[in-house]
Amino acid sequence: MVDTDEREGAPVAKAAPALRGPLLRYRVLAYATGIALLLLTAAFILKYAFDSPGMMSWAGVSHGVFYMVYLVFAVDLALKARWSIKGTILVLLAGTIPFLSFVAERSVTHRVHAGRKL
Repeated sequence: MVDTDEREGAPVAKAAPALRGPLLRYRVLAYATGIALLLLTAAFILKYAFDSPGMMSWAGVSHGVFYMVYLVFAVDLALKARWSIKGTILVLLAGTIPFLSFVAERSVTHRVHAGRKL
């Protein structure tokens, strides 16, 4: 499942060919969801602290759309990588807490490259 290369003396693990596409799609949507969630958080702060609701009209919708696609791609990767239900649910919830989608993306990428399950 894991293909390793020798580069400069250290083995570098690569994701299995069947997981490269799903992993790339997951990573892109994890970043997009995380950025949209940070924008939504800023919109909430502006709305409730400074009485400026301008960003709320589009920030919530953009995060919602990105999060729905994130869920689909994360489940696709989870099924192909054969993750546990607990690991899958934790990754799915990562798109709802600011900054956590970035942390989860790094962890998932490292585990998939190493051939370990979540």
